[in-house]
Amino acid sequence: MSFVVDMDDETNTDKGSDITEESKSASTATFVTALVLNAAVAGVEILLFTFLRPKFRAIYEPRTYVPDEGPHCDCARAQAVAKSDIKPHKLTPLPCTPTTFRKRVEPFSKSLLSWPVAFYKLDYNDIKRTNGMDAYFFVRFLRMMVIVFFPTWLLSWALFLPLYAAGTTNGKDGLDRFTFGNVAPTQQARYAGTIVFMFLFTPWLLYNIKKEMRHFVTTRQRHLIDPEHSKTAQANTVLVTGVPRKFLDEAVLAQLFSHLPGGAKAIWLNRDLKDMPEIHERRLKACNKLESAEKDLIQLAAKLHLKGTAPNLAADGKPDPNLPLAEQLVPRDQRPTHRLPPFKWLPFGLPFMGEKVDTIDWCKNEIVETNRLLEEARAKLKEDIDRPGVGDDEHYPPLNSAFILFNQQIAAHLAAQSLTHNEPYRMADKFVEVAPEDVIWSNLGLNPYEKRIRTAISYAITAALIIFWAIPVAFVGVISNVYGLCTQYKWLAWLCKLPKVVVGLLQGILPPVLLAVLMALLPIFLRFLAHFEGIPRRTGLELSLMTRYFIFQVIHSFLIVTISGGLIQALPGLLNNPTSVPTLLASNLPQASTFFLTYITLQGLTGAAGGILQIVPLVVYYVKLILLGSTPRSIYKIKFSLRNVAWGTTFPSLTLIVVIALVYTPLQPITSGLAFATFWLFYKLWTYLFLYVLDQPASGDTGGLFFPKAINHIFVGLYVQQICLAALFFLARNQNKKASAIPEGALMIVLIVFTAGFHFVVNQSYGPLLTSLPLTLAHKSYGMAKEPSLPSGEPEDDMAQENEEADAEEATRGKKPAVAIRDTRGATDGFDKAKQIENGDDEEDVQPLRERAANMPTDFNHPATVEPQRPIWIPRDELGLADAEAKSMLGEGIDVSMKDAVMNERGKIEIKGRPPKDMI
Repeated sequence: MSFVVDMDDETNTDKGSDITEESKSASTATFVTALVLNAAVAGVEILLFTFLRPKFRAIYEPRTYVPDEGPHCDCARAQAVAKSDIKPHKLTPLPCTPTTFRKRVEPFSKSLLSWPVAFYKLDYNDIKRTNGMDAYFFVRFLRMMVIVFFPTWLLSWALFLPLYAAGTTNGKDGLDRFTFGNVAPTQQARYAGTIVFMFLFTPWLLYNIKKEMRHFVTTRQRHLIDPEHSKTAQANTVLVTGVPRKFLDEAVLAQLFSHLPGGAKAIWLNRDLKDMPEIHERRLKACNKLESAEKDLIQLAAKLHLKGTAPNLAADGKPDPNLPLAEQLVPRDQRPTHRLPPFKWLPFGLPFMGEKVDTIDWCKNEIVETNRLLEEARAKLKEDIDRPGVGDDEHYPPLNSAFILFNQQIAAHLAAQSLTHNEPYRMADKFVEVAPEDVIWSNLGLNPYEKRIRTAISYAITAALIIFWAIPVAFVGVISNVYGLCTQYKWLAWLCKLPKVVVGLLQGILPPVLLAVLMALLPIFLRFLAHFEGIPRRTGLELSLMTRYFIFQVIHSFLIVTISGGLIQALPGLLNNPTSVPTLLASNLPQASTFFLTYITLQGLTGAAGGILQIVPLVVYYVKLILLGSTPRSIYKIKFSLRNVAWGTTFPSLTLIVVIALVYTPLQPITSGLAFATFWLFYKLWTYLFLYVLDQPASGDTGGLFFPKAINHIFVGLYVQQICLAALFFLARNQNKKASAIPEGALMIVLIVFTAGFHFVVNQSYGPLLTSLPLTLAHKSYGMAKEPSLPSGEPEDDMAQENEEADAEEATRGKKPAVAIRDTRGATDGFDKAKQIENGDDEEDVQPLRERAANMPTDFNHPATVEPQRPIWIPRDELGLADAEAKSMLGEGIDVSMKDAVMNERGKIEIKGRPPKDMI
């Protein structure tokens, strides 16, 4: 009966008028509701943090006692746990290496209420020492946004609040009074104030971008030539892909790269290992399963002994000495068991299906079998490596990629920049600063043409995803304007009858939460697309994800929400009077700012306070200890494997706020104040997290390469801001329905051209310096003889001047001890065959490259080809069962250790050190 709903009587008209008035003030109610709610939640979270922080040191300041992931010296370990305020669930700090002390920090604050002062005084420069360059530049980016938005906030409020609200006659109230769309048709000369602001704000932002890019380049170069970093294998190694078949030989590649300074020290060809990785993975799973089963057996024996139960007694009532100790303490039918998969292709067993086996016996047999298979495979692999050239009958033929470790750091950077081959796509993709833990081994054998096709497919799917993702995101945008919906569509009029607080929650809280959940589903799939593309490094995946995810964020979390939120209220007017399109759009689009005001409020208050409280990690930590902390190794992982950051999603989430703040500052100046507060809170929050909580492994550090991408994200926001303002100026109409802001629009076009030119210059000037080491710094890099200082005015003087304050700060703090690097036994003799021949050695007298490879570092070999069997780590017990089980495993050739792990008489495990051989 739609005609009944569409009937317009006097009562309905009055109600419609009231609803319209409510819709005008909806933005204020929505924002106030969101502000009060988020402030209340933030206050509760900060209060909880105040009381929980001193009691849960493992959550709020683990870096004060957790050792780093670096190498360990041979000094004696502390023999006993000092009785202190450290709770039993925490491991004693291991005073072993200078690096450990270097990466630890002093306790945050012992006083219950003094933490805000300590929080405020945190120095972000210390992050370089504790967490590397990526974390440092992330916090530096937040600091930059604080600097940018502080004067912007003061200027925009002083200029726009009276400009948009004082003496206007456009009929808007609440927060809508302070929007660009509140300027009445008869007062459009006020838009000149907007132009003045833009011509002040844009140069200020561009100046800060230039300043920070200069700081980034010089700081990154200092990092690259820092002795602690430059002497590592990571700093001197290049991954080359797309290697032609005739170059798939260590000696040939060594000859090719001998033209670079110092030549190659070691070369690792990546090979098609066939089933070796699968066998290696089988062994790891069996080791994990055996540790768990042994723990269960020892724990059950302790419980039975505590109850006075002896399962297998001799005739005299004493344990039967003819039986193994395990059977004396635990009945055979109570030993750990599991079911094998009923089908070979099934990776796990099913209840009531498949063969039921004794877990300990099965795991032992599995480890022995996989050890044998790996030994046989490695012997065949050695034959292939020792064989000259590339044979057609090799067991494990080489793939088209190789790792090349150079004697000099500058050679690695020259190799990465050089044109290596004379054919298209051959040896074209080269990657410097490669760490073994960062390598995606499955992506090292892709054909160059296949990789390009995969890249095209990957981005095509990304584009399709962007298009179809618009449907659910647009729905979220519609929800953010409930009053606009119920005013214009009578079948939704019931929404307007809800209490204002409820409607405020619906359009102020629900849309940001739904949007956050929706966007959380994206990174998983986008990361898969980047992997499918063939990117060979995990850091490369994150860099690719950062670009893709940012595109999604801008289009779906910003543009579509803006358009859908503003058009919903303008749509009826557009349908009734199509000629009013420019005026309606200019008036209604700025009103979509309500959603983003609440979004920034949510992020700044609840988000920052939640980051401090860390309630989810706190709960997960103890849930894991209870449910998953069963073996010494799992307990160690839970307690001492600190969390890290996925840059591919973390950076875009913040640069989205930058885009929102940039676009809406001239449209709704309240945004700039909220943005300043949000970035200041995030700046302090992340400084605290990187100093006390999080840990970024050195192998996953790019040296700050996420920072230039974030700078480009700022330019995206600047372009969107300027284009939107230009469009709004050109759409503006006076009381005579004529264009009234053409000069302002033209000036915005000039500003867009200026910004684009500045962007081009920044990319052209700093782009080549982002990744590679320049020759002017070669004499300071690893492997090079020191040269006299260059005359004043050379580029390195600029770097010294840029970092003068940093030098003074380091001198004040004192010189830190150098970080020990991983063992590279045999790698110091050099590897340049051609150089030896050139110096007068006969080619026949030079030791063959392949023979020396056996003495070279094994860092860049696939783990399946070099890793020994991981020791089975079981806890020592009072009954001696662990000793008996260890003796049994050693007798079968299985490595086992009981070091630093003890189980008491009640079956509780305590660990006092790292896993054996630090193989976590």
